[in-house]
Amino acid sequence: MSGSQLWDDVDNYFSGHLSPDDEALEAALRDSEAAGLPAISVTPAQGKLLQILAQVQGARTILEIGTLGGYSTIWMGRALPEDGRLISLEYSAKHAEVATRNLARAGLERVAEVRVGPALESLPKLADENPAPFDLVFIDADKANNAHYVEWALRLTRAGSLIVLDNVVRGGRVLNADSTEPDVVGTRAALDLIATHPRLTGTAIQTVGSKGHDGFALARVLA
Repeated sequence: MSGSQLWDDVDNYFSGHLSPDDEALEAALRDSEAAGLPAISVTPAQGKLLQILAQVQGARTILEIGTLGGYSTIWMGRALPEDGRLISLEYSAKHAEVATRNLARAGLERVAEVRVGPALESLPKLADENPAPFDLVFIDADKANNAHYVEWALRLTRAGSLIVLDNVVRGGRVLNADSTEPDVVGTRAALDLIATHPRLTGTAIQTVGSKGHDGFALARVLA
């Protein structure tokens, strides 16, 4: 058995036992595929991890940067109380339309909203609304702007908030300090920011599974 097949099998075993999909989650994936969205949603195990992190945080407010079809949004939205709030920022109007339908089917239309447009334009507008600090921020958008997204997450959170940055391994390319590839440059800049910013403490974990060799960074806001 190849390494990648073993990773898939173990991932499927864990997910089947600990984070099985239900109809709303399965439908979100089906509708995303039918609409031609890229198959880059988080795995069930990763979605459950996000949900547990939100629960551990006691999150009442969540910001997601990068919605896609709303699969991860559903996982996190289910961790919120009835009066909680989740704002998800999505560049593509098509993706946002699919996600909005998926969230409604999951019964989360009163908790979660999807805002359309480039995140670096949506974030200043959101800040102008002076929202309550977000308890959890999940960043899973264009990797070139990762450091900018972490900076905005800092502006929109409070001491004790948690920032999750997805896909930081880049197939191992994150090791290349001389890379000019935007996703690598952006990811390394974000990790440097987490490592050096006085208001952040963080770590990064590499993973294997049905998404191959990947990983994520966690950063806690200190002040």
